Parts: sequence; structure tokens; C-alpha cells
Amino acid sequence: MRMIDIIEKKRDGYELTEQEIRFFVEGYTKEEIPDYQISSLMMAIYFQDMTDEERANLTMAMVESGDQIVLSDIEGIKVDKHSTGGVGDTTTLVLGPLVAAVGVPVAKMSGRGLGHTGGTIDKLEAIQGFHVELTSEQFIKQVNELKLAVIGQSGNLTPADKKLYALRDVTATVNSIPLIASSIMSKKIAAGADAIVLDVKTGEGAFMKTVEDAEALATAMVRIGNNVGRNTMAIISDMSQPLGNAIGNALEVKEAIDTLSGNGPEDLTELCLLLGSQMVVVGGKAKTLDEARKILEGVIADGSALEIFKQFIEWQGGNGQIVAQPDLLPQAKYSFEIEAPRSGYVTYMEADEIGTAAMLLGAGRATKESEIDLAVGIILNKKVGDAVEQGESLATFYANSEDISDAKNLFLANFTISDDKVEAPPLVYKVITK
Repeated sequence: MRMIDIIEKKRDGYELTEQEIRFFVEGYTKEEIPDYQISSLMMAIYFQDMTDEERANLTMAMVESGDQIVLSDIEGIKVDKHSTGGVGDTTTLVLGPLVAAVGVPVAKMSGRGLGHTGGTIDKLEAIQGFHVELTSEQFIKQVNELKLAVIGQSGNLTPADKKLYALRDVTATVNSIPLIASSIMSKKIAAGADAIVLDVKTGEGAFMKTVEDAEALATAMVRIGNNVGRNTMAIISDMSQPLGNAIGNALEVKEAIDTLSGNGPEDLTELCLLLGSQMVVVGGKAKTLDEARKILEGVIADGSALEIFKQFIEWQGGNGQIVAQPDLLPQAKYSFEIEAPRSGYVTYMEADEIGTAAMLLGAGRATKESEIDLAVGIILNKKVGDAVEQGESLATFYANSEDISDAKNLFLANFTISDDKVEAPPLVYKVITK
């Protein structure tokens, strides 16, 4: 088999066989095929697309390029959830204990963040003593007994994906549905889940800016998952403005506690109930989404979801008292109210730039080497559709420096107040199942 023949075949719009896909994935992972040939193939895929079968075969070739987590010793249907990212996306901290309280095992591997705020691991490490390093035996025991564990990502999961992504990043082939979908799904499948629920974001704060692009990506990932034997569902949700009110690591942990207590922001609570309902259905604990939602509302109301969160923290070495005393979380030295320059209605928020303002306060990483300040961030006091009076607080900034001018200026430049009232954007645009 020759690489040039595979390039020509895809360039001319023909379907690659499983053997041809495995040949180039294995060859590139082992550094037997040069960058320039894989770059050429990636560009051919960018323009010619891939069939459902090709996408599934590419995903599994990347899965099998490295380690695979075996979760067969964990009882029940193991369910994972993936979000394509956004600003203020605290869903994992809420969904893990929420779904575990119903008896659905969540054995999750999460990463650190690069951008607006930390990733799930960084947020959890805002809790004193919490650690993400567990042995395989500890991980399995914890999920079997508590139904929830979260650990850091293994270094050798899907090495082919890491190599391919780095190359796509410098060859203008990142924004390709088959390549994005196979990249995401390969990591989820290698992590051992039996079923997968996807939260695909759309809007200015998301990777997929339009609903149409988000739907194409979500559909591709659902088809891949189901084609390789993983029960997969997806929600397309809005990220034109930040989700919830908190942007920042300790602030988001507190918001997760509020949400599990039944006092969280309406949009974050609703999205977690929608995603959680899917997880309960694919986890086999309910037959319909309506039935699943009622069960989830019940474990919030009776306090069992919050109790699972407390136990989860304690099992992984953290101080579970933060559930009752959130002020034990890291606290910033200063707080500043960002006042409205005029009266009117909030008509627009540029989610990405609002997130960048939080990063300027220290809540996120500009580079991989950056240190995150776990205490700082932003609490939004107004969102799209809200009325506001001049001088009223739009947001509260929490900082460990008295100089917040850059973050404040960026925030106000991307927060629009107008005379005409607008409706808040839809939270969810579409649900995609088999």
C-alpha cells in the first residue's frame, strides 16, 4: 500500500477502506509517513469530506493507536459527557453528582483549561486537598461504590489524534467536520464509556459559530458513536453569552453547589437537567427523557445529589465542608462592581471576550505555562434580555490586584445596552438522537 495512492483516491472523492485508514494512522503515529503527505491527505478530506463509515473507521484507528481504559470491572452502563467548550461551562461539576445520585456510573477523565478559565480539573483543584491522581483500583472502587470519580487524562490516550491535531492546527484543516468529530469521539471511546452524551455549543463563544455547523458536528459525532457500538445522544446549546453567572474556578465550584442545592442560575440548571436526562436514559435508569427529568429533580430536592458531591470531594482528598461553607474556597482580596454606563436593556454579550476579561483577571491561562489564580473571576449580574438602570451593577469582578482596567474596558466594550428590549437567546436549539 502506498500513501500517494491513498491521497489521490481521497483527492478524487472516493471512499477510503478501513485498511487504508489504518495504514495512514498507524504509519503517521509511528513516524513512518512524513508530515507533508498527511497534510495533503487532511486537505483532501477537508474538501471531499468522509462517509459515516470512513469517520467511524478513522475514529477507531485513532482509539487503537494508544492506551484504552478498560472499565469492565465497573458495574452498570458507564456514561460520559463531553462539551465542546465555552465560557462559564460548569456542567460537569453539576452533572457528575446529579447523575451518580440516580445510580448511573460516571467514570470521567477530564483535562486542564487553556483560555478563559481552567478546565474541570483546575476547578476541582480550587477545593483544598482535592487530587485527581487515583490508581486504577481506587478509581474502579470509587465508581462502583459512589458512582462518580474524576481523574486527569492519561498521557498515552489517542496519540494519533494528538499528532494529527497538531498538524491540522498549522495546515488550516482544523475546521473540518469529519476531523473534528473523529478527534473528539476517539478520546471519549478510548476513555472506556459505554454511552456518551454530547453538549455541542453554538454562538460567538463557541467553536461552531452557527447552528447549522453545530448540528453537522453533533450529527457526525452521534453517528460515529452509534456506529461503533456506543449509545450516543447530543444537545445543541447556546454559547452566544456565558452559561450561568460565574466565570472563574472557585466561583464556578460555588455555582455548582448552588445548582445542586436547587438555587442555581436558571440556564445552567435547565441545561444540566436536559443533559442529565439524556445520561439517565442512555444509562438505563429511565425509559423516557420526561421520566429521567423527574428523577433528577427529585435528587436535587431531597439533597442526595449535593450529598454525593460532598462524598465525591472527600473520597478524592478534598475538604467536603465547602459544600456547607463555600467561603472555605479560595477568596479574592478585592471585589469591584462594574456599573452600567446607561439605562436600557442588555441586548448583546460577546461571550468569548467576556471570558477573556476573566482571563485577564487571572482566571485562565494565556499559555500552557501560565499560573491560574483559582480565586478570581467574574459574576454576571445581568444577561441578555434584562433591564438595567444607569449605575446598576452589570457584573462583580473578583481580583487579587487593584488594577482591573484592562479587564473592565474589555468587558464594557463587549457588553451592549440598547433602548429596545430583546428576548434572551434559546438555551437549546436541537436534541439529536439515533
